[in-house]
Amino acid sequence: MITIKSPEEIAFMRESCRIVKETLDFVGKNIRAGITTKDVDDMVYRYIVSCGARPSELGYCGYPASSCVSVNEVVVHGIPSDRIIEDGDIVSVDITAEKNGFHGDAARTFLVGNVSEEKRQLVKVTEECFFKAIEGLKAGTPLYDIGYAVQTHAESHGYGVVRALVGHGIGREMHEDPSVPNVGRKGTGMRLKAGMTICIEPMINAGTYKVVFHKDGWTVTTMDGKPSAHYENTVLITDEGVEVLTL
Repeated sequence: MITIKSPEEIAFMRESCRIVKETLDFVGKNIRAGITTKDVDDMVYRYIVSCGARPSELGYCGYPASSCVSVNEVVVHGIPSDRIIEDGDIVSVDITAEKNGFHGDAARTFLVGNVSEEKRQLVKVTEECFFKAIEGLKAGTPLYDIGYAVQTHAESHGYGVVRALVGHGIGREMHEDPSVPNVGRKGTGMRLKAGMTICIEPMINAGTYKVVFHKDGWTVTTMDGKPSAHYENTVLITDEGVEVLTL
């Protein structure tokens, strides 16, 4: 069921989303070669809790950490561990925070040290895909225009757009309706409504769009072992356009 948020609920979401944005900014300033993905998760936990919020991912369906930290070929849902982040890695960090009963969700892919031009371009285009997706987006826009914009931009650069994973609605629950695919046919899908809050999250692979789901129940990697990037924000739909709550 799709929920339309009241002004009061949107105010609560702005607070949760601000915490998410600030947490990712903090991680971006402190992530570096030589630390582990668990060290990154510790940063996330401490920062979110210091803001009086709760890391929504911790314990979600049994998930054992406060964030997803995905390195290079890991598309999403990388479980923090003793894996050491190395010079030249790209690392996506996906976090959700809950405060006052409402969640905010965002992801960034960070460049660590001397990153190859191939990976830099992938991260750049992935971020561009998000901003292409919100161009002209407002109440009344067909849902699958979002996926059409992401797919068109990514594939114009020769990249694969992950189909097996999607964006989603968000609010009192971390994952709500509707699903927000990164592929789609323009002009199709339900019409967006003012007061909807959704997560738009391009997941773009340097090679094939196909992915592998691992036996741990969480980790998703590219099928060909090539790098992947992830960029996500929580977005409020309005009659005039969108407000990106996690920027």
